[in-house]
Amino acid sequence: MRSLDTNILARLLVDDPDDAQAAAQRPAAIAALSTRAFVTVTVLLELEWVLRGFYGLPRAEIVRGLRALAGIPQLTIEDRDAVLTALEACAGGMDFADALHVARSGGASGFATFDRALATKAGRAKLPVAVELLR
Repeated sequence: MRSLDTNILARLLVDDPDDAQAAAQRPAAIAALSTRAFVTVTVLLELEWVLRGFYGLPRAEIVRGLRALAGIPQLTIEDRDAVLTALEACAGGMDFADALHVARSGGASGFATFDRALATKAGRAKLPVAVELLR
């Protein structure tokens, strides 16, 4: 099983008609799903950033796209449950990276931060690890 890079997944999720290279690469990206493949958490983190920062996609569309990837039977998503938990929190308004940090801290007694917004949104998201706001 091979692991896929961010750019492969971006080609699957974004059909950019103004980018000839991306259009030419899209069939190969689709073909990459003909066999089992692995997607790391770091690739998903970067993908969310690319979709938000480079393509300017809205949160709901990003969450929908990442959920769709997680539902592809040929893809093994690293720490899939934590990724899905983070996507739920993101759909509720939490930053995806922050939600993923907390969701992947399952073995810890808590998640400490100075970020008030993270602590507030994590409390609302009911993530599996308590978030503690340090002062």
